[in-house]
Amino acid sequence: MSPLLVIALIAGYFGLLIVVSFFTSRGADNQSFFLANKKSPWYIVAYGMIGASLSGVTFISVPGWVGISQFSYMQMVIGYLAGYTVIALILMPLYYRLNLTSIYTYLNQRFGKATYKTGASFFLLSRTLGSAFRLYIVANVLQIAVFNHFNIPFQVSVLVTLLLILLYTFKGGIKTIIWTDTLQTTFMLLAVAFTIIHIEGDLKLGFSGMVNAVASSDYSRIFFFDDWHDKRFFFKQFFAGAFIAIVMTGLDQDMMQKNLSCRNITEAQKNMFWFSAVLVFVNLMFMTLGALLFIYTDAMQIVRPAKGDDLYPMLALGNYFHPVIGILFIIGLIAAAYSSADSALTALTTSFSIDILNINRYGEKKKTKIRKLVHIGITLVMAGVIILFKEINNDSVISSVFTVAGYTYGPLLGLYSFGLFTQWRIKDRWAPLVCLLSPVICYLLNMYSTELFGGYKFGFELLIVNGLLTFTGLLLIRK
Repeated sequence: MSPLLVIALIAGYFGLLIVVSFFTSRGADNQSFFLANKKSPWYIVAYGMIGASLSGVTFISVPGWVGISQFSYMQMVIGYLAGYTVIALILMPLYYRLNLTSIYTYLNQRFGKATYKTGASFFLLSRTLGSAFRLYIVANVLQIAVFNHFNIPFQVSVLVTLLLILLYTFKGGIKTIIWTDTLQTTFMLLAVAFTIIHIEGDLKLGFSGMVNAVASSDYSRIFFFDDWHDKRFFFKQFFAGAFIAIVMTGLDQDMMQKNLSCRNITEAQKNMFWFSAVLVFVNLMFMTLGALLFIYTDAMQIVRPAKGDDLYPMLALGNYFHPVIGILFIIGLIAAAYSSADSALTALTTSFSIDILNINRYGEKKKTKIRKLVHIGITLVMAGVIILFKEINNDSVISSVFTVAGYTYGPLLGLYSFGLFTQWRIKDRWAPLVCLLSPVICYLLNMYSTELFGGYKFGFELLIVNGLLTFTGLLLIRK
């Protein structure tokens, strides 16, 4: 695909987002930026959250996973449903009852200032590293495929990209994002749907033939009950999915800020239930695409790349599919990457402003000034982290950093579980130590699990262990 065409697509895409921002941010104030004045239509939030929950990494990686893990990821998706139910019935009523803007304010009311600042700091660290990592993956692909042709340095392309995101989120914040997310979700789903249709047409399968081909292939197995050591074992994936949904949606300011912008708790719960139901079908669509990519390469005798992550990009951007598929792939990739980046910048701005700087103590004028400065600062920090990843230039090191960032959700799980399901108070000043030790212990357990537990390897269930360690630590420092 012509690099010039890709540049034009990116420019057109951002132009569309800026137009949407212009109309949605008119008359916006701090309440609009943080909670969209609590007037967001629940069905718009539900639809947009699909794109926000799927990053550029998901867009590329999930189809590639099918080659080694089959449809086992659907076991986690089923677990997500359980987790989203907990969010809708337990966490969201709590947030609405306390009328929260930042969900971490709850920790201040329940435990104290040290615990509150610790919980917010863990989110800030996790979301900064996680969002930077996801955006780095896409930025690196675009750099190699496009910007290198024009001798544009990586640092410049990343900085310009983030400044464009800053531009369309600067005034409206979450009020703008709930609408731009709908565009991004649409483009991403169109890319996947048209790729599936194109493969079905090339292989002359017809719809029923395509379903039968996927169902009868070696890639379509969903449930794994035979070996509990296997990372794909059903109960490992189910419970991991449930707890991942709880911490990465219910305890994540990024995702919950959109839910808190709904008019009331009833509409917010409608949003959560519909979003979770649709997300099952969306993930099944990604799995189906993955199986079809492998079936297609077998049928066409195409040599597959060594990494599963490279399969979809190779076919979409090479000379294997119609050029329209390549265009849709680029747009879908951009949409998947930037839909998570823009909401992350807004959530990080919200949390840092409210939880760290406590801007609610100021008048509206000063609050606006501080919030805008924080938004610019967060954007520059994000750019710096992405550029640092590029300088490290070591995929294993960067993946380790991302993995460590994932560990920091465990303490949030422990803190909220302890707060919700016990009546005890704690010695607030010791909470930071407990929250720091828990992920460190988990990291060591993961490194030496085969020696300590007779060959057992941790998967995503390590998050549950992390939360339990934090919960136990809080028990030890209870009053």
